[in-house]
Amino acid sequence: MENLKNNHQFVIGELKRYNQITLSILQNYLPKREPRKFLYDLVSDYPSRPGKGFRPGLCISTCKAFGGSEETALNSAAAIELFHNAFLIHDDVEDESEFRRGSETLNKKYGHGIAINVGDAMNVLSLRPLMSNITKLGPVLTWSVFNEIEHMVTQCVEGQAMELGWVKENICDLEDEDYLKMILKKTCWYTTIHPCRIGCLIATQGEFDLDRFNRFGYFMGSAFQIQDDLLNLLGEESNYGKEIGGDIWEGKRTLILIYLFRTCSEDENIRLKKFLETRRSDRKYSDVKWVYDLMYKYNCFDYAIKSAKQLAGAALKEFFSVYGRLPDSKEKDFIYKIILYMIERDL
Repeated sequence: MENLKNNHQFVIGELKRYNQITLSILQNYLPKREPRKFLYDLVSDYPSRPGKGFRPGLCISTCKAFGGSEETALNSAAAIELFHNAFLIHDDVEDESEFRRGSETLNKKYGHGIAINVGDAMNVLSLRPLMSNITKLGPVLTWSVFNEIEHMVTQCVEGQAMELGWVKENICDLEDEDYLKMILKKTCWYTTIHPCRIGCLIATQGEFDLDRFNRFGYFMGSAFQIQDDLLNLLGEESNYGKEIGGDIWEGKRTLILIYLFRTCSEDENIRLKKFLETRRSDRKYSDVKWVYDLMYKYNCFDYAIKSAKQLAGAALKEFFSVYGRLPDSKEKDFIYKIILYMIERDL
């Protein structure tokens, strides 16, 4: 138990360091000009809130584990983090979320229009650090990083479209495979796969088969997302950073909800579908509590926990396939330990 605690402290400390380094670089690319009040002053809002820093951490640590320097990966890590925060802003608008990282969402505080525009600005600003790569990486490698980023963003918006479509059309007859395909696109490519691919690409000058990261990142990213879904329903708001239970209010098709549809009675299934048909603003706390109770009744949380651990086990196996032959280093140790940390964050 003490060893696990020490591992978590090590991971948290490294994530904090990577996050701070990335934020300092990111700030260099944020305009200081007008219009400030409803645009550029708000662009730094989400990045400045307490975040985990998984994505820049994986990018920088993979680059160093493969023999590259921190300096050469910083611009790419900053770009990934800017894209991530732009996605969060747009996610909050699409989901009508009210809290993010312990504070009101931009859409809650300023309205949907301003929030969407700030997210758009962040997407544009994400290009600048990538363009600045040319002085450090040269034109060929810079273009290769651009190609990685283009694929990352495309996959993410396709996954988001799948999830939004399920909610819009109240699709309820989903299987685990549907969920895993969706989060591969929405979560894995930009949270785990591409940060690792880009870090390695920079370190090895393109001399490593980047596709070897795909299975590793898929398993790790899937475990991360399932744990995130669990935290949304079972965690403490101070640890999770969003409103607890938001996924039920929003009708998100998590692995937990999909398993519930598969295991509940016919009458419960009908009532659950009817609940999901209603607008979020019309949903009642009593109905949300009823869904919670059903999830406990049918051991949905236990099923999700078991699934996340199985995926994390697969990620550990792939870790040795991809990173196993590298020399021992602090960065290699960090990547190994972050897999366990991702699924053992406090519920």
